[in-house]
Amino acid sequence: MRIEQRGSLQAIQQLEGRSDEELEAETRYRAAAQAILGARAAERYDSKTARAHFQRALAAARPQERLQLRRMADASLALADRRAGDLKKATDRLGVEGPTTRQLRGLRLVGLLLPPASAGLLARVRGILLLCLLIVLACALAFGIVSLVALPFGGLSLDPRIFYSILLVLVALGVLIYTGRRRQRKAKAQRAEQIAARSQ
Repeated sequence: MRIEQRGSLQAIQQLEGRSDEELEAETRYRAAAQAILGARAAERYDSKTARAHFQRALAAARPQERLQLRRMADASLALADRRAGDLKKATDRLGVEGPTTRQLRGLRLVGLLLPPASAGLLARVRGILLLCLLIVLACALAFGIVSLVALPFGGLSLDPRIFYSILLVLVALGVLIYTGRRRQRKAKAQRAEQIAARSQ
């Protein structure tokens, strides 16, 4: 019984590095493969696809694995729907390290800027307006920084200041994306290890 159980949910850790196509084709550890696909869809904020993958994972799972899979599904779907409070509760029930306060604030911000498909028209319009405002503020801040840096050197005309401001925004955005992806990969690996350890 121990060997059989180890072969299923614990397979999440060893399947984590496979591509989506390989996971779709997985037959031996179907429940684990579908759970990983569901979690990946949730990270892309695609709740419909995530829900479908977790339903297939539950259908393929053994009875003793279903509770853990339901908890994984709850956490992933809370992430996909940008429900920060529910995500914290779901990760606590799952028994893995929950998101930090900063990550929860970030998720709430994402929920405001990019509301889920289930949100109403008003929430989507508000998200577009907030996103435009955020872009304008970032460009204004970059313009101010470039102007201040250029001031001791005699200043710059308007066109170079605009160019360097846009460049500064793009560089800052690239750094944020890179560090965010690194943290996300690290957190995902830790979650997979914790889930595998709990399913032993």
